[in-house]
Amino acid sequence: MSTPPFRADHVGSYLRPAALKEARAKRQAGEIDAAALRAVEDHEIAAVVRRQEEVGLKAVSDGEFRRAWWHFDFFDALVGADIVEIDHGIQFQGTQTKAQGIALTGPIDFANHPFLDHFRYLASQASALPKLTIPSPSVMHFRQSDAGIRGVYGDIDAYYDDLAKLYIKAMGAFYDAGCRYLQLDDTVWAYLCSEKELAGARERGHDTDRIVSDYVRTLNRVLAAKPADMTVAMHVCRGNFRSTWISEGGYEPVAEQRAASSPCATSPKATRRSCSGSSPQRAASSRARTPSSAASMPPAPSSAATSSASAPNAASPPPRKATC
Repeated sequence: MSTPPFRADHVGSYLRPAALKEARAKRQAGEIDAAALRAVEDHEIAAVVRRQEEVGLKAVSDGEFRRAWWHFDFFDALVGADIVEIDHGIQFQGTQTKAQGIALTGPIDFANHPFLDHFRYLASQASALPKLTIPSPSVMHFRQSDAGIRGVYGDIDAYYDDLAKLYIKAMGAFYDAGCRYLQLDDTVWAYLCSEKELAGARERGHDTDRIVSDYVRTLNRVLAAKPADMTVAMHVCRGNFRSTWISEGGYEPVAEQRAASSPCATSPKATRRSCSGSSPQRAASSRARTPSSAASMPPAPSSAATSSASAPNAASPPPRKATC
Protein backbone atom coordinates (compact mmCIF):
# COMPACT_ATOMS: atom_id res chain seq x y z
CA MET A 1 0.00 0.00 0.00
CA SER A 2 1.64 3.21 -1.19
CA THR A 3 -0.97 5.80 -0.26
CA PRO A 4 -2.32 6.60 3.21
CA PRO A 5 -3.93 5.60 5.45
CA PHE A 6 -1.43 2.76 5.70
CA ARG A 7 -2.03 -0.72 7.06
CA ALA A 8 0.16 0.16 10.03
CA ASP A 9 -0.72 3.73 10.98
CA HIS A 10 -0.99 5.75 14.16
CA VAL A 11 -2.92 8.65 15.62
CA GLY A 12 0.12 10.90 15.82
CA SER A 13 0.41 11.97 19.47
CA TYR A 14 3.20 10.54 21.65
CA LEU A 15 4.21 10.75 25.29
CA ARG A 16 6.28 13.88 25.91
CA PRO A 17 9.96 13.22 26.65
CA ALA A 18 11.27 14.30 30.05
CA ALA A 19 13.50 16.98 28.49
CA LEU A 20 10.51 18.54 26.75
CA LYS A 21 8.35 18.54 29.87
CA GLU A 22 11.19 20.13 31.84
CA ALA A 23 11.69 22.84 29.20
CA ARG A 24 7.97 23.60 29.07
CA ALA A 25 7.86 23.96 32.87
CA LYS A 26 10.85 26.31 32.75
CA ARG A 27 9.20 28.38 30.04
CA GLN A 28 6.02 28.67 32.10
CA ALA A 29 8.11 29.79 35.09
CA GLY A 30 9.90 32.40 32.97
CA GLU A 31 13.28 30.68 33.31
CA ILE A 32 13.81 30.27 29.54
CA ASP A 33 12.52 32.17 26.51
CA ALA A 34 10.40 30.94 23.61
CA ALA A 35 13.45 30.36 21.41
CA ALA A 36 15.02 28.05 24.00
CA LEU A 37 11.81 26.04 24.28
CA ARG A 38 11.55 25.79 20.51
CA ALA A 39 15.13 24.46 20.31
CA VAL A 40 14.21 21.64 22.70
CA GLU A 41 11.01 20.94 20.74
CA ASP A 42 13.00 20.82 17.48
CA HIS A 43 15.48 18.34 18.96
CA GLU A 44 12.83 16.04 20.40
CA ILE A 45 10.71 16.14 17.25
CA ALA A 46 13.71 15.16 15.12
CA ALA A 47 14.34 12.26 17.50
CA VAL A 48 10.75 10.96 17.46
CA VAL A 49 10.62 11.22 13.67
CA ARG A 50 13.77 9.09 13.42
CA ARG A 51 12.27 6.55 15.82
CA GLN A 52 9.07 6.23 13.82
CA GLU A 53 11.07 5.69 10.65
CA GLU A 54 13.33 3.16 12.37
CA VAL A 55 10.36 0.96 13.29
CA GLY A 56 9.10 1.02 9.70
CA LEU A 57 6.16 3.43 9.80
CA LYS A 58 5.38 4.92 6.39
CA ALA A 59 3.80 8.07 7.84
CA VAL A 60 5.33 10.06 10.68
CA SER A 61 4.14 12.90 12.90
CA ASP A 62 5.87 15.40 15.18
CA GLY A 63 4.26 13.69 18.17
CA GLU A 64 2.26 16.91 18.72
CA PHE A 65 5.27 17.94 20.85
CA ARG A 66 4.59 21.66 20.41
CA ARG A 67 1.08 21.40 21.84
CA ALA A 68 -0.37 21.52 25.33
CA TRP A 69 -3.70 20.15 24.02
CA TRP A 70 -4.45 18.01 21.00
CA HIS A 71 -7.26 20.39 19.96
CA PHE A 72 -7.24 23.71 21.84
CA ASP A 73 -3.82 24.80 20.52
CA PHE A 74 -5.23 24.75 17.00
CA PHE A 75 -8.36 26.66 17.97
CA ASP A 76 -6.46 29.23 20.05
CA ALA A 77 -4.42 30.30 17.02
CA LEU A 78 -7.48 30.92 14.84
CA VAL A 79 -8.75 34.41 14.13
CA GLY A 80 -11.77 35.11 16.35
CA ALA A 81 -11.15 32.37 18.94
CA ASP A 82 -9.37 32.27 22.29
CA ILE A 83 -8.79 29.57 24.88
CA VAL A 84 -10.02 30.85 28.23
CA GLU A 85 -10.30 29.70 31.83
CA ILE A 86 -13.71 28.23 32.69
CA ASP A 87 -15.30 26.80 35.83
CA HIS A 88 -14.59 23.12 35.11
CA GLY A 89 -12.55 20.87 32.85
CA ILE A 90 -13.60 18.11 30.47
CA GLN A 91 -14.91 15.21 32.54
CA PHE A 92 -13.34 11.80 32.00
CA GLN A 93 -14.00 8.69 34.07
CA GLY A 94 -12.69 9.65 37.50
CA THR A 95 -10.65 12.68 36.44
CA GLN A 96 -10.91 16.09 34.78
CA THR A 97 -8.68 18.02 32.43
CA LYS A 98 -7.56 21.60 33.06
CA ALA A 99 -10.50 24.00 33.24
CA GLN A 100 -10.20 25.64 29.85
CA GLY A 101 -12.54 26.14 26.92
CA ILE A 102 -13.15 28.02 23.67
CA ALA A 103 -14.50 31.58 23.51
CA LEU A 104 -15.30 33.45 20.31
CA THR A 105 -14.08 37.05 20.10
CA GLY A 106 -15.32 37.70 16.57
CA PRO A 107 -15.91 36.02 13.21
CA ILE A 108 -13.66 32.98 12.86
CA ASP A 109 -10.98 32.61 10.18
CA PHE A 110 -7.68 30.88 9.42
CA ALA A 111 -4.65 33.13 8.90
CA ASN A 112 -0.92 33.02 9.76
CA HIS A 113 -1.41 29.86 11.79
CA PRO A 114 1.65 28.49 13.66
CA PHE A 115 0.79 24.91 12.65
CA LEU A 116 2.04 25.78 9.15
CA ASP A 117 5.58 26.27 10.46
CA HIS A 118 5.14 23.20 12.67
CA PHE A 119 4.39 21.13 9.60
CA ARG A 120 7.26 22.61 7.59
CA TYR A 121 9.73 21.63 10.31
CA LEU A 122 8.28 18.10 10.46
CA ALA A 123 8.62 17.79 6.69
CA SER A 124 12.23 18.97 6.86
CA GLN A 125 13.07 16.12 9.25
CA ALA A 126 11.09 13.31 7.62
CA SER A 127 12.07 10.80 4.97
CA ALA A 128 8.70 9.05 5.35
CA LEU A 129 5.41 10.80 4.59
CA PRO A 130 4.81 13.62 7.12
CA LYS A 131 1.29 13.55 8.60
CA LEU A 132 -0.40 16.56 10.20
CA THR A 133 -3.19 16.13 12.77
CA ILE A 134 -5.78 18.80 13.57
CA PRO A 135 -9.13 18.70 15.39
CA SER A 136 -12.23 18.31 13.26
CA PRO A 137 -14.65 21.24 12.76
CA SER A 138 -17.31 19.37 14.73
CA VAL A 139 -15.02 19.41 17.79
CA MET A 140 -14.83 23.19 17.67
CA HIS A 141 -18.62 23.52 17.70
CA PHE A 142 -19.23 20.81 20.29
CA ARG A 143 -16.83 22.36 22.83
CA GLN A 144 -18.56 25.76 22.72
CA SER A 145 -21.87 26.95 24.11
CA ASP A 146 -24.67 27.98 21.79
CA ALA A 147 -24.91 31.31 23.61
CA GLY A 148 -21.22 31.97 23.04
CA ILE A 149 -21.59 31.27 19.33
CA ARG A 150 -24.70 33.40 18.98
CA GLY A 151 -22.94 36.25 20.75
CA VAL A 152 -20.95 36.60 17.53
CA TYR A 153 -23.23 34.86 15.02
CA GLY A 154 -26.93 35.54 15.40
CA ASP A 155 -27.66 32.66 13.04
CA ILE A 156 -26.13 29.24 13.72
CA ASP A 157 -26.06 28.48 9.99
CA ALA A 158 -23.82 31.53 9.48
CA TYR A 159 -21.43 30.05 12.04
CA TYR A 160 -21.32 26.69 10.24
CA ASP A 161 -20.75 28.56 6.97
CA ASP A 162 -17.69 30.33 8.39
CA LEU A 163 -16.51 27.11 10.06
CA ALA A 164 -16.53 25.30 6.71
CA LYS A 165 -14.77 28.20 4.99
CA LEU A 166 -12.14 28.25 7.74
CA TYR A 167 -11.33 24.56 7.31
CA ILE A 168 -11.29 24.79 3.52
CA LYS A 169 -8.80 27.64 3.86
CA ALA A 170 -6.73 25.68 6.41
CA MET A 171 -6.68 22.58 4.23
CA GLY A 172 -5.50 24.64 1.28
CA ALA A 173 -2.80 26.35 3.34
CA PHE A 174 -1.47 23.04 4.65
CA TYR A 175 -1.53 21.65 1.11
CA ASP A 176 0.49 24.64 -0.14
CA ALA A 177 2.98 23.98 2.68
CA GLY A 178 3.48 20.48 1.30
CA CYS A 179 1.02 18.43 3.37
CA ARG A 180 -0.45 15.46 1.52
CA TYR A 181 -1.73 13.54 4.55
CA LEU A 182 -4.06 15.42 6.86
CA GLN A 183 -5.86 13.78 9.77
CA LEU A 184 -9.01 15.22 11.34
CA ASP A 185 -9.29 14.09 14.96
CA ASP A 186 -12.97 13.81 15.83
CA THR A 187 -14.04 12.49 19.22
CA VAL A 188 -17.50 13.96 18.79
CA TRP A 189 -18.95 10.98 16.90
CA ALA A 190 -18.53 8.83 20.00
CA TYR A 191 -19.99 11.58 22.21
CA LEU A 192 -23.11 11.67 20.01
CA CYS A 193 -23.68 8.02 20.94
CA SER A 194 -23.65 8.83 24.66
CA GLU A 195 -26.81 10.11 26.32
CA LYS A 196 -24.67 11.70 29.03
CA GLU A 197 -22.67 13.69 26.48
CA LEU A 198 -25.83 14.61 24.55
CA ALA A 199 -27.36 15.90 27.79
CA GLY A 200 -24.26 18.02 28.33
CA ALA A 201 -24.57 19.38 24.79
CA ARG A 202 -28.19 20.33 25.46
CA GLU A 203 -27.11 22.09 28.65
CA ARG A 204 -24.74 24.15 26.51
CA GLY A 205 -27.76 25.09 24.38
CA HIS A 206 -27.10 22.91 21.34
CA ASP A 207 -29.96 21.49 19.29
CA THR A 208 -29.06 17.80 19.40
CA ASP A 209 -31.87 16.90 16.98
CA ARG A 210 -29.97 18.56 14.12
CA ILE A 211 -26.38 18.37 15.29
CA VAL A 212 -25.46 15.19 13.37
CA SER A 213 -26.77 16.51 10.05
CA ASP A 214 -25.03 19.84 10.68
CA TYR A 215 -21.71 18.08 11.25
CA VAL A 216 -22.12 15.82 8.22
CA ARG A 217 -22.98 18.77 5.99
CA THR A 218 -20.05 20.84 7.25
CA LEU A 219 -17.51 18.02 6.92
CA ASN A 220 -18.67 17.10 3.42
CA ARG A 221 -18.48 20.72 2.33
CA VAL A 222 -14.88 20.89 3.55
CA LEU A 223 -13.93 17.61 1.91
CA ALA A 224 -15.50 18.63 -1.39
CA ALA A 225 -12.63 21.13 -1.65
CA LYS A 226 -9.92 18.53 -1.02
CA PRO A 227 -7.09 18.54 -3.58
CA ALA A 228 -7.01 15.36 -5.67
CA ASP A 229 -3.61 14.22 -4.39
CA MET A 230 -4.27 14.91 -0.71
CA THR A 231 -5.50 12.21 1.67
CA VAL A 232 -7.77 13.39 4.47
CA ALA A 233 -8.36 10.80 7.21
CA MET A 234 -10.61 10.93 10.24
CA HIS A 235 -9.61 9.51 13.61
CA VAL A 236 -12.53 8.62 15.87
CA CYS A 237 -12.24 7.59 19.52
CA ARG A 238 -14.06 7.75 22.85
CA GLY A 239 -11.54 10.04 24.52
CA ASN A 240 -8.32 9.06 26.24
CA PHE A 241 -6.77 11.01 29.10
CA ARG A 242 -4.53 9.31 31.65
CA SER A 243 -5.90 5.98 30.40
CA THR A 244 -9.52 6.95 31.08
CA TRP A 245 -12.37 7.63 28.65
CA ILE A 246 -15.35 9.92 28.18
CA SER A 247 -18.09 8.14 26.27
CA GLU A 248 -19.46 4.60 26.21
CA GLY A 249 -21.66 2.60 23.86
CA GLY A 250 -21.79 1.58 20.21
CA TYR A 251 -21.90 3.80 17.14
CA GLU A 252 -25.41 2.76 16.07
CA PRO A 253 -27.00 6.19 16.78
CA VAL A 254 -24.79 7.87 14.14
CA ALA A 255 -23.65 4.99 11.92
CA GLU A 256 -26.34 5.30 9.25
CA GLN A 257 -26.00 9.05 8.72
CA ARG A 258 -22.24 8.89 8.88
CA ALA A 259 -21.87 5.98 6.46
CA ALA A 260 -24.55 7.19 4.06
CA SER A 261 -22.86 10.57 3.76
CA SER A 262 -19.55 9.20 2.50
CA PRO A 263 -18.95 7.53 -0.88
CA CYS A 264 -15.66 6.01 0.33
CA ALA A 265 -15.10 2.31 -0.17
CA THR A 266 -14.82 0.56 3.17
CA SER A 267 -12.10 -2.03 3.60
CA PRO A 268 -13.57 -5.33 4.91
CA LYS A 269 -10.40 -5.99 6.90
CA ALA A 270 -10.04 -2.73 8.77
CA THR A 271 -12.25 -0.17 10.46
CA ARG A 272 -11.28 2.68 8.18
CA ARG A 273 -12.23 4.44 4.98
CA SER A 274 -9.56 5.35 2.46
CA CYS A 275 -10.14 8.62 0.62
CA SER A 276 -7.33 9.92 -1.55
CA GLY A 277 -8.81 10.37 -5.00
CA SER A 278 -10.39 13.37 -6.68
CA SER A 279 -13.86 12.83 -5.24
CA PRO A 280 -15.05 14.74 -2.16
CA GLN A 281 -14.54 11.86 0.22
CA ARG A 282 -13.83 11.27 3.88
CA ALA A 283 -11.48 8.79 5.51
CA ALA A 284 -12.47 7.36 8.85
CA SER A 285 -9.55 5.91 10.75
CA SER A 286 -11.47 4.56 13.71
CA ARG A 287 -10.31 3.49 17.12
CA ALA A 288 -13.41 2.32 18.95
CA ARG A 289 -12.19 2.15 22.51
CA THR A 290 -14.15 0.34 25.15
CA PRO A 291 -13.73 1.13 28.85
CA SER A 292 -11.72 -2.04 29.36
CA SER A 293 -9.36 -1.42 26.45
CA ALA A 294 -8.84 2.25 27.27
CA ALA A 295 -6.79 1.39 30.33
CA SER A 296 -4.77 -1.37 28.72
CA MET A 297 -3.98 -0.01 25.25
CA PRO A 298 -0.35 -0.94 24.48
CA PRO A 299 1.97 2.01 23.79
CA ALA A 300 2.38 1.27 20.10
CA PRO A 301 1.46 3.71 17.34
CA SER A 302 0.40 0.85 15.08
CA SER A 303 -2.46 0.06 17.47
CA ALA A 304 -3.79 3.57 17.33
CA ALA A 305 -5.53 4.08 14.03
CA THR A 306 -6.43 0.76 12.42
CA SER A 307 -7.19 -2.82 13.31
CA SER A 308 -4.11 -4.05 11.45
CA ALA A 309 -0.85 -5.52 12.70
CA SER A 310 2.39 -3.73 13.50
CA ALA A 311 4.64 -2.28 10.81
CA PRO A 312 7.51 -4.39 9.50
CA ASN A 313 10.41 -4.37 11.96
CA ALA A 314 8.25 -2.48 14.48
CA ALA A 315 10.21 -3.78 17.42
CA SER A 316 9.80 -0.92 19.84
CA PRO A 317 7.78 2.06 18.62
CA PRO A 318 7.69 5.38 20.49
CA PRO A 319 5.28 5.53 23.44
CA ARG A 320 1.85 6.91 22.56
CA LYS A 321 0.59 9.93 24.46
CA ALA A 322 -2.52 9.09 26.44
CA THR A 323 -4.67 12.09 25.69
CA CYS A 324 -7.44 12.43 23.19
